[in-house]
Amino acid sequence: MLKERVQSLKGIGEKVEQQLNELNIYTVEDLIFYFPSRYNFFEHKPLHELAHGEQATIVGKVASEPVLSYFGHRQSRLAFTLMVEHIAVRAVIFNRAFLKKQIIVGEMATLKGKWDAHRLQLTVQTFERGEPAQTTEIDPIYPLKNVLTNYRFQQFVKTALEAIHTSIKEILPINYLTAYKLPTRFSALKTMHVPESPLHLKHARRRFIYEEFLLFQLKMQLLRQHKRESERGQAQHYEPLLIQKFIDELPFTLTDAQRKALNEILADMKSPYRMNRLLQGDVGSGKTIVAAISLYASVTASKQGALMVPTEILAEQHYESLKQLLGHKINIALLTGSTKEKERREILQQVANQTIDLLIGTHALIQKDVEFAHLGFVVIDEQHRFGVEQRRTLRQKGFQPDTLFMTATPIPRTLAITAFGDMDISVINELPKGRKQVQTYWVKDNMFERVLNFIKERVKQGEQAYVVCPLIEESDKLDIQNALDVYERLQQFYENDVNVGLLHGQLHSKEKEATMQQFTSGKVDVLVSTTVIEVGVNVPQATIMVIYDAERFGLAQLHQLRGRVGRSDLQSYCILIADPKGDTGKERMRIMTSTNDGFELAEEDLKLRGPGDFFGHKQSGLPEFKVADMIRDYRALETARKDAIDIVTEDLLNRDPDYLPLKTLLESDASLQQQLD
Repeated sequence: MLKERVQSLKGIGEKVEQQLNELNIYTVEDLIFYFPSRYNFFEHKPLHELAHGEQATIVGKVASEPVLSYFGHRQSRLAFTLMVEHIAVRAVIFNRAFLKKQIIVGEMATLKGKWDAHRLQLTVQTFERGEPAQTTEIDPIYPLKNVLTNYRFQQFVKTALEAIHTSIKEILPINYLTAYKLPTRFSALKTMHVPESPLHLKHARRRFIYEEFLLFQLKMQLLRQHKRESERGQAQHYEPLLIQKFIDELPFTLTDAQRKALNEILADMKSPYRMNRLLQGDVGSGKTIVAAISLYASVTASKQGALMVPTEILAEQHYESLKQLLGHKINIALLTGSTKEKERREILQQVANQTIDLLIGTHALIQKDVEFAHLGFVVIDEQHRFGVEQRRTLRQKGFQPDTLFMTATPIPRTLAITAFGDMDISVINELPKGRKQVQTYWVKDNMFERVLNFIKERVKQGEQAYVVCPLIEESDKLDIQNALDVYERLQQFYENDVNVGLLHGQLHSKEKEATMQQFTSGKVDVLVSTTVIEVGVNVPQATIMVIYDAERFGLAQLHQLRGRVGRSDLQSYCILIADPKGDTGKERMRIMTSTNDGFELAEEDLKLRGPGDFFGHKQSGLPEFKVADMIRDYRALETARKDAIDIVTEDLLNRDPDYLPLKTLLESDASLQQQLD
């Protein structure tokens, strides 16, 4: 019955079936799992407790004959008076002239509709003779896109529920229903469409929230297990003594979080399975040194390493810093689009014969003629900047190399375990010792000159500053100060006292390089820039980050920009120049000035923007849940994930008959089976 066309139900003809098809409802199963998007709660309250504009239920005695009038094209209005608590209330019913005969003076009636407190009037949605059977009634409202009326759709669902009550089988094992006090699948399904009370509805929703999360997490864990088994890698027999010696020689001590992440990576490298790990770390938390030690470990196991980053500036910075750290131990080379042809040929030859141990570069690493002798460890920095195919191409340069994806964009745990459920995740959530917290201030545009004077004082102390703007050139559509205007304004303000540079995405790569080099070497004191400096640029003497029109940026981007300063033991400052008009913009500024914790900010950003916008809808890869919400229901998500891991680890889908319905449901998922084949 469930898989039959909706037209098989009584009352649904060809035309209605076409209308339901527009809502992606093709089968009876589609219909009963098309849940309401919200519910109107009609609670019988005293008149003085009713709020203007709310959905209300009123009960009273009909005090006047109904008056029927017509207007427009076959439109009707039925109006009468109801005495409620000794107060005359006007009731208006549109386009239901047939009700006139049912409205009888002196009889009690129950009306539901929208309350107008100013006129003491109810625009009636439903009319019933007599008093209500209960004090609260719940009306499910479906997302119907004006295809059908809500009332008609409700009738179709009721017909379907009556027809299939024996077809709905339980899919959750009894131990979960008992442990979490969940209703059965059919009981919850019926309650979602015809709720008896708010409490029954709450438990039905809990049931489907858990069910949706469990099914999704089971798919994630099955894919993860499949990847491990189908992508057997090579255990890397690295030299622990050499690695420990290297760590002991560092001019700083690793934080506990760095040690934990490193130990997780090294354990993966020892295993015969290919590592597939995401390393999350707040800006300045020291992800690079963890990656460097891991790459060095692979080289001690007679393998080669590759580090791919999204920009040439970042590639050059990594090259310089890793040469300082590891240059006396291993051979390191840099390959980017700017590498000259003769030098490129030499590098490719040395990579192919394993003279080069570690190759750092941009997309240039994934070109066809780049061939490694024994690629064992791949690091992809700012992994979200690369497409899936680009990441896969680099991994295919070796035989199942261990792969570490890095991101400086803190991802809330709920999103991480959903979007990256098939990966292992390591988190570095503490800053290196001695780092001072960046002090963040929010000011209005009229204080810009005071900010410039503050920068001038810091420059006299040998410090540097960034001034970041959202756009490069003037835009008629947006009233945003742009980098070119700000650059000219600063040059006029400082005259010859302060050297000002300009960096933006439309400059040629050599111009960008030259400007960045001048800033890094201290020849430029203040760098006016667009967001090209958002990721990876490391200038320890830069202590001030000014962000112009800060309300135009998201929280994650503001935090990334703030992370460009505070990279030494000098006190650093982030100054947000903003005049937000909306509440969301003001809330962003408040959050930015109240915390430096990237993970806390990410959670707040998720609440403000929602999961789709956090990653960007197109590349998010996030599932669309019917009832569950990753932010609101994060505890249920955690529980479902734990249960899914237990089920897959203990092979309960194959070993325990109670899990057979779950197994059958997963086997009917075509897209999952395609990925598992």
